[in-house]
Amino acid sequence: MKVVILAGGLPSTLKQDEKIPKPMAEIGGRPILWHIMKQYAYYGYTEFIICTGYKGEMIKDYFMNFYIYQSDITVDLQTNQVEVHRKKTESWDVIVADTGRDASASERILSVREYLKRDTFLVTYGDCVSDMDISDMVAQHKKEGKLATFAVANPTGRNKIIPVGHNGVIKRSGMGDNSPNAWVNACSMVFEQGVFQYLKGDEALLEEEMLNRLSAEGGTSLYCHNGFWTPMETVRDKTLLESMWKQGKAPWKVWED
Repeated sequence: MKVVILAGGLPSTLKQDEKIPKPMAEIGGRPILWHIMKQYAYYGYTEFIICTGYKGEMIKDYFMNFYIYQSDITVDLQTNQVEVHRKKTESWDVIVADTGRDASASERILSVREYLKRDTFLVTYGDCVSDMDISDMVAQHKKEGKLATFAVANPTGRNKIIPVGHNGVIKRSGMGDNSPNAWVNACSMVFEQGVFQYLKGDEALLEEEMLNRLSAEGGTSLYCHNGFWTPMETVRDKTLLESMWKQGKAPWKVWED
């Protein structure tokens, strides 16, 4: 099952990283994109399609030289020969696709359809980390047999509330309340090929575009995640995540070194 990572947004709003794509902003010396991929790989999902946009060449360069970035090297500056020491890499299959600087999330997914064939696939955003059990979400998706499963979590304080009823069905479009039982899009989704007929490719938010239309037809399932989840949108977010990582208390680090 392939993992589509939406990594094509505009420049990072983090001060020191404002000239790079947000997915390349680092936590503990590694891009947040790497952290996301490590989580999915832990659950056995190692085939990635990265949808790039703003400065996508930086993401391409990162993966083209990934083997070298992870290892020590000796460079003979006269011959330009490189010797790699302490070789270390990941067993990932990575497609880096240029999906347009100003494309919407839906347009990005539509543009990589050729790589998805007829399979069920996962979608996530390139600026969120969580300790979500991806395999459990996929198992629920398969059990309920819907076209789309959206992971939802408790809000971090700046998120648009998804108005979810007691039976897990979207009650209506628009804003919900900010009660303890409120839910927001947690940036992880499982899609069947049938969702492509619901993707318009316009500027509507992916969750709004699909949740409202599919829910009305009974085509969605919600996976409620009660654990850790947060986007990295501000300097404060990054500082907090850096602190967690340095202290060895990063909840999203489900893998072993």
